[in-house]
Amino acid sequence: MSNVGIFRPNEKPAGEPLAPLETNSNRLELLAPAKNADFGIEAIRHGADAVYIGGPAFGARATAGNSVEDIARLCRFAHQYHAQVFVAINTILMDEQELDAAQKLIWQVYEAGADALIVQDMGILQLDLPPIALHASTQMDNRNPEKVAFLEQVGFSQVVLARELGLSQIRDVAAKTNMQIEFFIHGALCVAYSGLCNLSHSFSNRSANRGECSQLCRLPGDLKTRQGEVLAQNEHLLSLKDNNQTDNLEALIDAGVRSFKIEGRLKDLSYVKNVTAHYRQELDKIIAKRPEFSASSHGRCEHTFTPDPEKTFNRGKTDYFVHERSQGMNDFRSPKYIGEEVATVKRIGKDFIEVASEHTFNNGDGLCFFPSNYAEAKQSDDKLKGLRVNRADGLKLFVARMPKELQVGMTIYRNHNQAFEAVLSKESAKRIIGVDITLSDSDEGVSLTMTDVYGHTATQSLVCEKTPATDVEKALKGLRKQLGKLGSTDFNAQQINIETAQAWFIPTSVLNGLRRDTVAALELARVNDYQRPKAWEYNRDAVYPMKHLSYLGNVANDKAKAFYQRHGVIDIQDTYEKNGVTEDVPLMVTKHCLRFNFNLCPKEVPGIKADPMVLEIGKDVLKLVFDCPKCEMLVVAENRQVPSSQKV
Repeated sequence: MSNVGIFRPNEKPAGEPLAPLETNSNRLELLAPAKNADFGIEAIRHGADAVYIGGPAFGARATAGNSVEDIARLCRFAHQYHAQVFVAINTILMDEQELDAAQKLIWQVYEAGADALIVQDMGILQLDLPPIALHASTQMDNRNPEKVAFLEQVGFSQVVLARELGLSQIRDVAAKTNMQIEFFIHGALCVAYSGLCNLSHSFSNRSANRGECSQLCRLPGDLKTRQGEVLAQNEHLLSLKDNNQTDNLEALIDAGVRSFKIEGRLKDLSYVKNVTAHYRQELDKIIAKRPEFSASSHGRCEHTFTPDPEKTFNRGKTDYFVHERSQGMNDFRSPKYIGEEVATVKRIGKDFIEVASEHTFNNGDGLCFFPSNYAEAKQSDDKLKGLRVNRADGLKLFVARMPKELQVGMTIYRNHNQAFEAVLSKESAKRIIGVDITLSDSDEGVSLTMTDVYGHTATQSLVCEKTPATDVEKALKGLRKQLGKLGSTDFNAQQINIETAQAWFIPTSVLNGLRRDTVAALELARVNDYQRPKAWEYNRDAVYPMKHLSYLGNVANDKAKAFYQRHGVIDIQDTYEKNGVTEDVPLMVTKHCLRFNFNLCPKEVPGIKADPMVLEIGKDVLKLVFDCPKCEMLVVAENRQVPSSQKV
């Protein structure tokens, strides 16, 4: 491995046109998060066609790192089902030392079997890379067709679009690229355009572009007009509901999306199992009625539970901007998991409550409610009160500690369903691959052939005496029974054919050994047939669609700067994290608009002006500026950085 390589090994000379790019336009990919290898394995068992995982460093979730050995273990498991593993190396890299470390890590994860890298920093494209596929992280702010077309030209094969795009915008992007289009369909929504938020770095020196976001946006605050009128007090004004595109999957497919991404590398295992299974079943329904589409990995999933995304962590649901702007994208009350509405309080005893409900309750259920005076609470934790069910006797729920704020008539939510969690804590899914089995004669005995539904075949032979069975019908029945015993494997017998000259007597133990050997040979044939996606070609003549990059371009190192200069950018400002921005600038760019939420949008209400507003979070004061032509809100604060020239 060399440190002098500038372009990727399969680069074409300048001026030579790129070959046509291969796409899997009819293959649908369900992409699930993997906090670690074990979570990734369960995601695949529950229906994921691919998983994304962080490596030991440089991932956008700094607390979700994994060893190269664990990534290799996950890859070995995934490739059994022709599922893929994407490794997130999607932070900005600050200097040559980090770039060198990233290059070493990239080679390690490639040798471990990873199928693709998720990348934010363009300096990575200047390294000596293995022939691994590159995916453009949503941290690149992938919103317009011109930028996406450029990314394809410089070697990316998959692009994660900004969450804020609507169907028509997605369709416009997909029409201009051969890359696979990836889109978030579930999980937490960052209020800012990904990659365009410096709030955390400015206020806590924890950079979102470095995987360390402090989530200042989830804190409560007060909203005021420029004249001081209070519009909202102690509300979570920048905290959005969670993304849920269940009802839009087919529309997203028609718009060009082929990879459907679930957020949640920091979520627990029950979330991964439940949400992955939910979308697996939803996509399978679409595939069943639209045979032009297929899943991008192998195997049919069987689940021991009925998936329900309402029963695991969520902040309520929104489909965000897929159908353009609408009310209901946020819940200002709390950024926590409120859960599903399940009951109304009818009576309160010393250690129990009676509720009106159509739901069944379980010992250990977690319930919560909003106190009637929650708006006056001083701390966000005071807004949502919880209680645990010690014993459920129908609709009479005994609790260990009775919250003093609970009152008759209040609405009760369930944010922990003990019975549901108990099912998910056990083995809850399996992947099944259909096989046809044929027993036939060979010169020295018999041969057993297994062929899976994807065309992989394995044959094993058995040397044995061919002794005719005395009871033909019983022998044939016994042969089929033993050959079909595949319960502990990933295979399920569809057809069992006995094509020997006649029914031979074969001892059960011998036949079982032949079956096991054939299963092992088929498993090996399937793994050996798996091929990782190829790296796409780099066109050094590609021209970046902008000539100037501000601090929001997140250019953090000399190699990234050289990359953009090579592709036509003439003015490049250092990333905000370099502490060279001295003037007051937008620390967040967002499509979420508080003017719209409070019915003060100039486009909706005649005569209203888009005057700035003030958002106070604790002692910090943020100015909200509204760019109505772009339909964007800018969050501005007094510059808090130490200029690089003054740093010791």
